[in-house]
Amino acid sequence: MFDLNDAEPQRSSDLIPDGSFAKVSLAIRPGGVDGATPLDANLLKASMQPGSDVMMLDCEFTVVEGPHIRRKFWQALTVSGGKVDEKSVSLGWSITKRTIRGMIESALGLDPKDESPQAKAKRTLPGLKALDGIVFVAKIKVELGRDGHAEQNRLDVAVTPDMPEWSKVMKGEDVPARPGARRSAKTGATAPDTGPAWRSQGAAGATTPTSAASPRAPTTGPTNGNTGLGAATPAWQQGQSAAGAPAPNAAGPVTPQQRSGPAWLNE
Repeated sequence: MFDLNDAEPQRSSDLIPDGSFAKVSLAIRPGGVDGATPLDANLLKASMQPGSDVMMLDCEFTVVEGPHIRRKFWQALTVSGGKVDEKSVSLGWSITKRTIRGMIESALGLDPKDESPQAKAKRTLPGLKALDGIVFVAKIKVELGRDGHAEQNRLDVAVTPDMPEWSKVMKGEDVPARPGARRSAKTGATAPDTGPAWRSQGAAGATTPTSAASPRAPTTGPTNGNTGLGAATPAWQQGQSAAGAPAPNAAGPVTPQQRSGPAWLNE
């Protein structure tokens, strides 16, 4: 006999609506390539494109509260390689760096304009692995499908305390979605505002699942655990309340000796 009474209710395979706000957790899926610090051993993932030198973080985001709880979406964040600017800095890394800063400010309640020594210390990482497990407020978008792929959920921005939605999400309030401008993947023309496209699409064409019954179980072992972080354990893994809100003073200033991250983390 199979007792199905403890099975969770069915979940729709529809995408999370474009422009939704939610509290999410980040899990970095190790890609087998060493990063720039001992903490980042086996952390990065190489691009599958022939001839590409791009190295990425393979990120899994899980909604932890609200109507879309336990829904997941995936995104690769470039760490190095690809096109460069006039200073020979990876354009992809510049975008990722802004995103990571937003995650930290969202998780710790830091004002983006706060340039105090304490705030700067909290924005300094000993390695990218320290981001594993961070919980922050996200605005989620729907990315148009390309090259035959279906639409997918992606991280639009990390919502920081200077944005009105941040405090509402942190308090558990229902925040209406705020869709962004969407453009046709083929023509580049702005799509007419006739309602979200995912409502007219079935689940059969999806290439990446966007829902799951439960969050990803943490991977054990040296490549995806917290062992060895010691004094470098990030603030979001030390002082969060039961409700998931970050403690305002979860971590003190980081001394120069603790700043063991690669130089490009501090540019």
